[in-house]
Amino acid sequence: MPRTVWMLVVARAINRLGAFSLPFLTVLIGTEFGAGTTTAGLVSAGFGLATIPSRVAGGRLAGRIGRRRTIVLGLVGCALAQLGIAAAGSLAAVAVFAVLLGLFFELYEPPSQALIADAVGPADRVRAYGALNAALAVGGTGSGLIAAGLGRWDLRWLFVVDALTCLACALTLRLALPADGPRGPRGAPDGGTGAGGGPVRPWRDRGLWAMFASGTAFALVSMHIVMALPLTLGHRGLRPADAGLLFTASAVTVVAAQPVLRLRRPAALPDPAAMALGYALLAAGLAGYAAAGTLPAFLAATAVLSVGEVLVLGRVLGVVAGLAPPGGTDRYLAAYGISWGVATVTAPVTATQLLERAGAGALWAGTAALCLVLAAAQPLVVGPLTRGLPVRPGTGAPAA
Repeated sequence: MPRTVWMLVVARAINRLGAFSLPFLTVLIGTEFGAGTTTAGLVSAGFGLATIPSRVAGGRLAGRIGRRRTIVLGLVGCALAQLGIAAAGSLAAVAVFAVLLGLFFELYEPPSQALIADAVGPADRVRAYGALNAALAVGGTGSGLIAAGLGRWDLRWLFVVDALTCLACALTLRLALPADGPRGPRGAPDGGTGAGGGPVRPWRDRGLWAMFASGTAFALVSMHIVMALPLTLGHRGLRPADAGLLFTASAVTVVAAQPVLRLRRPAALPDPAAMALGYALLAAGLAGYAAAGTLPAFLAATAVLSVGEVLVLGRVLGVVAGLAPPGGTDRYLAAYGISWGVATVTAPVTATQLLERAGAGALWAGTAALCLVLAAAQPLVVGPLTRGLPVRPGTGAPAA
């Protein structure tokens, strides 16, 4: 792997070590300010709504001021907003800082994902994004334990530690990444155009729209897990802070799965088949959440769904990057990433309302059913997009 990829991997592991505050935002609002589940969900939805323009801005700023500057700006802004949440003395202040956090939250993603896509080339993107996913998991093994400990003491400290790791990540990447190159005629390295000189217009690409629709559903599933798992534990008589242990178990599973996924047979799976299998495993794990009543049962379900997430995440960004014209990777990944913003707005409302009105069993059973629909849809969504792409060396799978 090129040095740039490894620097991004290491820095993300540092950042991930403290990235455990968001799942506890709804819990903090309820325990510290006495707000109900609906109010907590609306504040979290405000955060999610702010991430949509943040993701778009990340793609545009990467072109106009440079990828390194955009990454550092996003991480520093996140740190300041999280310190604001930790120090807030009222629900209104928490809501304001949650929205500010959302506005900075996604600036990092488009430039960092584009740096990886451009550094390794099409044939190695699945491997590179898998390494990034594994690094996040390595950091997550520690973050879940820290969350479980700090959460029993004071939830505000979760946001303080998260802010410190954002600053450490920003400093690491500011020193390690190559300097941003000269800007083009419109203030951007490529002037907002592809390598061929034409404008990059991702939303006119039907293939991207197909990936966006599927990706929004996947992001909704992931955000249901993040937002509703601590609340589910509380509803079933367990400590909400024990969600930190489940997130740690998920991270350990992701790391353990990496060598298996690099074996010849798993690596040779075509993208549609690998992603369909991933969604089926997600459905099985979520069905386990619907029935679980003890911490060991939640741990077992978490391990199953985590393997499914590895299969999906390892492929999806490579497929999207493969759709982009030369010089358009930032814009395509930024456009696709809006799916996470949509899900972050929707999930706090859907998760809390289903939990409150129908119960935890119905919430997780419905989410599992959505994953089964996604599993069946992958050959129709991804299959046409990967036909005709170059084959990854040593496998039968396209180099998406």
